Amino acid sequence: MTTLAFDTLKFAEALKSTGFTEEQAKGMATALRDVQEVSLNEVATKRDLQESELRLKVELIRWIVGVAAGQAAFIIAILKLFPAK
Repeated sequence: MTTLAFDTLKFAEALKSTGFTEEQAKGMATALRDVQEVSLNEVATKRDLQESELRLKVELIRWIVGVAAGQAAFIIAILKLFPAK
């Protein structure tokens, strides 16, 4: 999970200094922290992207090997139809 440091106390104090009640400031700080946590859980990290790219590369290699094997089998079958004299 990706984490981001968020100082809820500092945020609440900043809100109180602008006229929010303590209850309002704590509520806003808690709500903002919760929103950030949800948002960060949805974000792909560099590692997630690298793992995804690696999986794609492995699948591409498997596909290429499969096609090459199919072509080789086809060529062998054709050569068996026309044996060398």
